Amino acid sequence: MPILATAASPMSPDSFADLLSIYMRRIRASASGVATEIGLSREAVNNWRNGVSVPNPRSRDKLVACTRYLRLTESEANRLLSAAGFAPEFPLQAESTGAQPFAAFQDKVFAQLAQAVPYPISLLLSPAHWGQPPFRHELLQRARAQYAEGSVLHIQPPYSVSTVPAEYFAAIGRQCGLGDVASDYEFESALERRLLAGERIFCLVSRFEQGTPALRETLAGILRSLSEMHSGRLHLLLCGGEALADLKYRSGDLSLLNIAQVHHWPDPSLDDLTQLARHRWPEHSWTEPVVADLQALSGGHPALFEEGLQWLVDQGVGDGHASSAALRTHLTSSPRLWQTFLPLAQAPATRTRLQQLLQADDLGRARPYLQDDELRGLFWGNLIHVRGTGDAARLHWRCATIRDAGLMVLDACSNA
Repeated sequence: MPILATAASPMSPDSFADLLSIYMRRIRASASGVATEIGLSREAVNNWRNGVSVPNPRSRDKLVACTRYLRLTESEANRLLSAAGFAPEFPLQAESTGAQPFAAFQDKVFAQLAQAVPYPISLLLSPAHWGQPPFRHELLQRARAQYAEGSVLHIQPPYSVSTVPAEYFAAIGRQCGLGDVASDYEFESALERRLLAGERIFCLVSRFEQGTPALRETLAGILRSLSEMHSGRLHLLLCGGEALADLKYRSGDLSLLNIAQVHHWPDPSLDDLTQLARHRWPEHSWTEPVVADLQALSGGHPALFEEGLQWLVDQGVGDGHASSAALRTHLTSSPRLWQTFLPLAQAPATRTRLQQLLQADDLGRARPYLQDDELRGLFWGNLIHVRGTGDAARLHWRCATIRDAGLMVLDACSNA
């Protein structure tokens, strides 16, 4: 007999039947498909959807399985459970919302990944000095809340470029808790066994650029293949920068990751930077004017912003200090800026081009993939960024401080 209970009356603020219908229509799920996945009859699911009945307390696990099959986000799953009269599956969701920098962006990434049909594969691209990925701990926390602790895998490919394929995949197999893995084939087979057992797995791949291009491509190929063969069961979030973007765009429709959706880590807002400052130095009072001045001076460049914070702490935090010429001079000499500019300034083939770019206020139209080698290097080096959206999106220097640093590097190379 189906596990049913008579529908409550009056209806809760969120109608369970209406919500279920909306979420099923979004991924074009049939009653029979839902029923097969969660172990109920099609009649029972139709009764839920038509408002004839709601799940009873003994069938809560069936409803939780339903939220996973429908690829609901944490907040959507909680909403559906609440409409059925159950406690939330993710009680920390409401407490954590907005408590961390970039919280809304991270919510968006996970929401779109959960709803991606038929292949939930996302690339999270971030330029230099943000880390790969930024806020990795927070991303993994969200994943464990949404997918359950045992279903979250974290892969960080070995750094050494001398690593042979067997050792590379043995290390990844250990990271995933797959036991002894001696080859790429054994890694693929072990992960597939979990998918064949009915698991829904989330996999975060951080620092994707590590290792050799051949090994990166093999790993990407395996994960893509498993995602295609087990539609909706393997959710992938691959994090990296230029090398990962290459696998999306360089070979067009033949690219290994051409089916993946792309997210670029956003520039920090004033609120994000204020939270970062207060987290880094909680003993200091970081007012909005101070943070806003430092945001303008650093262009939101994360390393420059932190260097500016450290200088302000050393000098004494104050409204006047954050906009001082002394701080700008200090940031212009940042080694982080020099290490990106120096290779371009030293090579005769690129020195003239760099000089032209440093004189320009507008660097051209922004595109999903920059074919221009110099612009691409400056973009992934986090020295230029995109302003505007759609057809109005253009490339610009992050701030005057960065342009001054570039001119200083050029001058040093010319007089060497």
